[in-house]
Amino acid sequence: MKKHGMINRDIASALAQYGHTDLLVIADCGLPIPTGIPCVDLSYKVGEPAFLTILDSVLTDFEAEAAFIAEEITNGNPLVEQEIMKKIKAEFITHEKLKDLSKQAKLIIRTGEATPYANIVLRSGVIF
Repeated sequence: MKKHGMINRDIASALAQYGHTDLLVIADCGLPIPTGIPCVDLSYKVGEPAFLTILDSVLTDFEAEAAFIAEEITNGNPLVEQEIMKKIKAEFITHEKLKDLSKQAKLIIRTGEATPYANIVLRSGVIF
């Protein structure tokens, strides 16, 4: 049994298969999931699990060289924006561009988060 990091078997397996520049999306419960993109749906009720909880867990196991969030978060969800920026320096893009990037993701992790624009695209880095 795995002792540390991500213990969700689907997420742990997917992260182990990531290469440099592959994209991972952590999404709120409202982000459209593009057809054909694998999705691990962690939601079990509105608001749970929280986006920031899952982001924290993923970042303990995942080397991200870049992150992208919707510029609309600044007005629509400033508290989540502030918490994201404490964890990783994210670049702002439009929400439409974020949805377009999600079509290139190897995996989308859907949370139960029900606040506006609580989504992030992480680009895989290298550990050396």
